[in-house]
Amino acid sequence: MSKENQDSETMKEDEKNCSQDCSCGAPEDAEKEYAEAVDEQDAAQAEAATDDLTKWRELAMRTAAEYDNYRKRCVKDREEFTRYANRGLLEELLPVIDNFEMGMMMAGQDTTSMIYIGMNMVQKQLADFLSSQGVEAIPTEVGQMFDHNIHEAIQSEPSDKPAGTILRVLRRGYNLKGRLLRPANVIVAAEPEADKA
Repeated sequence: MSKENQDSETMKEDEKNCSQDCSCGAPEDAEKEYAEAVDEQDAAQAEAATDDLTKWRELAMRTAAEYDNYRKRCVKDREEFTRYANRGLLEELLPVIDNFEMGMMMAGQDTTSMIYIGMNMVQKQLADFLSSQGVEAIPTEVGQMFDHNIHEAIQSEPSDKPAGTILRVLRRGYNLKGRLLRPANVIVAAEPEADKA
């Protein structure tokens, strides 16, 4: 007998003896061990997948919230821009209105003249236009206390009135839709010289 034939017969006998004596190579145990290993691996993968899903879900929710806030901010900015878009034009128109009002004061000496009547009509149209654009005159009167939010003090003069009292209004102030367009220029009372010493 050749050596190869002897080796193969020896292996066959070992396999017979092994299958009869022990259960180390039993297919049932191998399947069971494999199933347990796969279950542990699947559980670890499932847990990792759940963690990833939670992470991505939170990221998606955060991104959606940020986008919603961005969208709301854009809408607000657009509304604000539209609301105050003509601010520059109105600021340039105010000195013209100031000069027109000075002309009206001079023309008011003869209220029956055609010039005064025509200028009065134009003044009414200007007032209607400003009102339609959301421009309102800031109510400023002599004797009122100075408010740095809506008034601009051009000069101060000694007076018997309390310090900070408005003595004269030089130029009217205006608001545009609740926002200051131009402060009123005023002359305010200063403390008397005797009080300063």
